[in-house]
Amino acid sequence: MTASMPFDREKPYNSLPPVPPAGVELESRAVLKQAIAASRALAELKGAGDLIPNQAVLVRVIGLQEAKLSSEIENIVTTNDELYRAFSDDAEKFDSETKEVLRYNDALWQGYSLLKEGRPLTTRLFEEIVQTIRKTSEGVRRTPGTRIAQPNGTIIYTPPEGEQTLRDKLANLEQFIYAKDDLEPLVKLAVIHYQFEAIHPFSDGNGRTGRILNILYMVESGMLEIPVLYLSRYIIQNKSRYYEGLRRITEEGDWENWILFMLQAVERTAVETHRRVIEIKDLMQRTRDQVRQELPKIYSKDLIEVLFAQPYCRIRFLEQAGIAKRAAGSKYLQELSRIGVLSRVKVGREAYYINTEFFALLTR
Repeated sequence: MTASMPFDREKPYNSLPPVPPAGVELESRAVLKQAIAASRALAELKGAGDLIPNQAVLVRVIGLQEAKLSSEIENIVTTNDELYRAFSDDAEKFDSETKEVLRYNDALWQGYSLLKEGRPLTTRLFEEIVQTIRKTSEGVRRTPGTRIAQPNGTIIYTPPEGEQTLRDKLANLEQFIYAKDDLEPLVKLAVIHYQFEAIHPFSDGNGRTGRILNILYMVESGMLEIPVLYLSRYIIQNKSRYYEGLRRITEEGDWENWILFMLQAVERTAVETHRRVIEIKDLMQRTRDQVRQELPKIYSKDLIEVLFAQPYCRIRFLEQAGIAKRAAGSKYLQELSRIGVLSRVKVGREAYYINTEFFALLTR
C-alpha cells in the first residue's frame, strides 16, 4: 500500500493480497535475530513439559487460562473462581460468559485432538472450531455487511466479502501453511495470524479462532509437542501495539514491525510459561512430600495427580479416578484440608476443595 493510494477502511478488502506477500523481505536481520531468541525460548519450554509427570496437568489448566484471556480480548469476561468452579461442575448452572469461555476451551482441545488424528489445518477445521466456540452451525460468511468499528462507531476495517472470495483466500492460506519453503516457522506464524484476521471469514469468533490457530500451527510444525503456549495475555498487555501492527500491514505494508511484535510475544510468553511449568512441578513435589509424610495412609501418586488436574477438587473426582469411594473420598479431602494442602469452600449446597497454591500460580 503506497501513500498515493490511501486505504479505504469502509470498502470491503477483496483485494487482500495472497500470502506470502509478493516482493516483501519477511526475514530482515532484525527479524532473524528475534526469531533465534524466540525459538530458543520455545525449545526450552518444549523440554520443560517433560518435567510434569502427567502432562494433562499442563494442557487442561493452562489451556483454561488461555480460554479466559482470549475471550477477554473479545469482552467476554468471567472470574477465575466462576471459571474453575464451572470446569469442575455442571457448566450449565453458570452464566453465559462462563459457558462461552468453556466452549472456547472445548474448541481448543477439539482442534488439538483432530490435529493429532491427522486432520490438517484447513477451512473445514477452522469452521468446526468456530462452530464449537459459538455453539452454531454457521461457517464461512455468506452475507455482506461485516464491519470492524471502534466503540464510537468509526469504521476501522472492512474485511473481504463474498463466500467464494473468502474460501479462495482461505485456500491460499492453507497452501501457505503447508508450503515447502525456507521461511522460519515463527515468521510464518506471524504471517498466518495476520492473514486469517484480515480475511475475517466468520461473522463472529474470528479472533478466538485465530488464536487457536496460532497454537495448533506451533504443534503442527513441531515447535511444541503439546498446546501449552498461548499469546492472549501478551496481546492484552500490548493491545494497542497488536491492533496497530495489524492495521499498518493493511494500510502501509509494514510487515517487519508486525513480525517483530509476534516474535517478541512468543519469546516472552515462552519464558513466562516455562517459569510457571517449573513452579507447578516444584509445587507438585512439595505437595507429594507433605502428603507422603503427614498422611501416609492415603498417599498415592494418583491422588496427587487428581489434586493437580484442576484447582477445584470434588469428592467424585476421587471416585472417578478409582482412588476411594464417596465416604472415604470425603475423609481424604477433609484430611488434606486439615494439613493445609486444600481449602474447603461451601458455595450454596456444593462443597469444593481448592488447591489454593495451585490456583494462585495459574491465575496470577
